[in-house]
Parts: sequence; structure tokens; C-alpha cells
Amino acid sequence: MPGTEEFDLFIKEVGKEMTLKCGQRCTGARRILVPANVLEDVQIAIGKRLGSTVIGDPRTEGVRMGALAGAAQRDEVKRALAELLKGSQVVYGDPDSVNVTGADASKGAFMSPILLLNPDPWKNQVSHNVEAFGPVSTLMPYTDLDEAVALTKLGKGSLVATIATYNDAYAQQFVWGAASHHGRMLVLNRDMAKENTGHGSPLATLVHGGPGRAGGGEEMGGKRGVLHYLQRTAIQGSPHHHHRPHPAIPAGRALPHQREAPFRLHFEELHIGDTLISEKHLVTLQNIEDFAALSGDRFYAHMDANSLDGTPFTGRVAHGYFILSRAAGLFVDPPKGPVLLNYGIEECRFLKPVYPGSTIQVKFTCREKLDQEKRPKTEDSPKGADVARGIVKWLVDVVDETGETVALATILTMVKKLDQS
Repeated sequence: MPGTEEFDLFIKEVGKEMTLKCGQRCTGARRILVPANVLEDVQIAIGKRLGSTVIGDPRTEGVRMGALAGAAQRDEVKRALAELLKGSQVVYGDPDSVNVTGADASKGAFMSPILLLNPDPWKNQVSHNVEAFGPVSTLMPYTDLDEAVALTKLGKGSLVATIATYNDAYAQQFVWGAASHHGRMLVLNRDMAKENTGHGSPLATLVHGGPGRAGGGEEMGGKRGVLHYLQRTAIQGSPHHHHRPHPAIPAGRALPHQREAPFRLHFEELHIGDTLISEKHLVTLQNIEDFAALSGDRFYAHMDANSLDGTPFTGRVAHGYFILSRAAGLFVDPPKGPVLLNYGIEECRFLKPVYPGSTIQVKFTCREKLDQEKRPKTEDSPKGADVARGIVKWLVDVVDETGETVALATILTMVKKLDQS
């Protein structure tokens, strides 16, 4: 609603996506879905935002939007715009006139941002089928979130969809409903706004892509997803709300601070979302030296402070595998218990350098439980039937003293069941 932080963030994001690179991005916002009762407020706010955008030579101070790639591209955008106008009307901008700064409009492929309004997106479906690869977007109303989800699907798949809301229930309903047709879902709110990469800029760690027209359907959500027997959608948002968009991952419990808590629990006693916050460890230069000696990994970034010119590092940096190994030391329980063995690791990323003097801590979350069949006693297994157990996937989020994630991984453990019948 107008007056909320999410409303302002939404307007800012739309304005940016329409004008950045003159709208020439495959992730550009082409359809702007808003509640019918605030359609006029959104239209006015976007118009004011676009009206403050200075167009012209990007080398000129104050210019925020340049020209299209060339005259041929401008002609192509206008051709697509003519198709879109069969079901919409212009509510901001002039396709044939634009004021520019520091340049000659007649000599460059400049174009005004164009905001269209499609009052009946169910009847006028051209808005879902035609893309003007430039600064052109279409406003359309919806009555409730179920209708919003259905409207997104009329586009037959896209790279990314963003919802601006501070209501977790709305975010969950929209993400769960629309994820099948999008490679990435961004939940935009006040908690993540300062670190938000934006609708059109995914985090480097996200495996994402769209199931739609872009790239011939070869993105993770399309043909490749089918070949892997699954479709993957990346969900991006505030860590505080991140577990809530997926109904299979409830908030869980905050486990006691004792580091052995998760490894003292049997398979049936663990709940998805259970989280342990570990003790802390101060990373030292001696840690780096010892790990290099033990592992044989003497890569220059870890060992030679004089060889770091032209690298992302400002000093000798801890090994990524040391950080992961030391993290294990913060949550692994040494004595014999329900955990039978380490079953593997997946989705490992090292996101931020860790230097001597930094402190690391682990947020250890039960992410998924996979039941395993108990094998019966056979002639080949004279000791009797196999142990009743399951596989537990744990999200290992290693943070530094600033609270930022430095490493992220999913580990798998085989956990014994209470019931051995």
C-alpha cells in the first residue's frame, strides 16, 4: 500500500529495471502486476520516478539512461510497442519524442521510457506474448494473489519474478504458486533492501534460469531441468524470511546452545528447520600454517602475502576447506551417538575471504530428511538386519563477526532411528 516501505521499494525497482541499460536486459521487468485498488497510485508513482530520470550521453553528469543499441534496435522496440498498443494505452512517455542531455536526439537511438496500462490483462493477452526489448513495461491489475499467480503464468515462463511484500504468508503463497514458471523468485522487503542485488541481478551463487523463451528453454528451469528430472527455482530474499516461502521448511526450533544437540538426536527427533547456533572460533595465522602443512595446499593466496597484487585479497586468506573443516569442529559431537556417518557434501560455496583475526560461527539447520528402507536379514548379512536409519541434510551457514556468510554448504549425515523394529 502507498506509504509503506515495500511500496517505495517496488516503485524504485520498477523504475530501475525500465531504465537500466535502456531496458535492454533479458531480466527486464516487462509486466508490472499491482492490486487493482492501488493501480492509480502505482501509475502516478512510476510516472514521477521515470520523469526524474535524465536521458542522454552517459558521460554527462546526472544522466541515468543512455540510448538503445542502435537505430535498428529502436525500430524493433517501436514495432513491438505497436503490437502491445493493440491491448494497452500509453500512460507515460512519448514513443516519438524524447528530451536528452549532452547529446543530439536526432543522431542517437534515444527513446523515452514508455509505461503502458492494460486494464484487462485476461482479455488483452498481447501483453503476455510480446516483449519490447527496451524501456517499455505494462501495468496490469489483479484482484487477489491467486489471480496474480495465474497472470504470471500467461507469460509462458520467465527468468525472474519479484514480489514486494512484508507479509510472509503472501510471499509464500506467491512463490509457491508462481515458481513453476520462473527461474528465480525475489522476495523484496525492507529487511533485505540495502543488500538487495535487484530484480535483474541474481546472486552469483544461485543456480537459476527461466523455463520460458529466453535461451531456447536451455536454462535450469527448462529443458536442462527436465533432463535432470527436476526443475530448480532459486529463491532470493531476506535470511530472516527465507525459510518461509517454501511450505516444506517451517521455522523449526532453536536448539540448545550445547554444540552436541543435533548429534544427540535420533532421526525421528529431528524437525525440519531446527537450528543450532554454534560457539565461535578465532581464525589465526597459525591455523592457516597448520592447515597448509597438513593438507599440502600451499596456494600463494594462503601463504605468500607478497603475491596478492591484482587479486581480490588484501592479505593471506584462510583456506576455504579449513573454514569448512573448522565449522565441522563447531557442530560435530565426538562421542558415539545416533549419527552413524558422514554421507557427503553438496552445494558448497566460499563467499567471502576470511583473514586472521576474523571470528567464525555456524548456523546449523536441519534442511531435509530422507527415509531409508531397512534391509532385512539375509544369508549375505549374517550379523542380522541393517540398522534402521535415514539421511539428514543440514544447511551449514558459516558467518563471520559481522554476521555475513563466508561459506555455505549442505552436508548429509546418516542418522540412526529410535525405532529399530
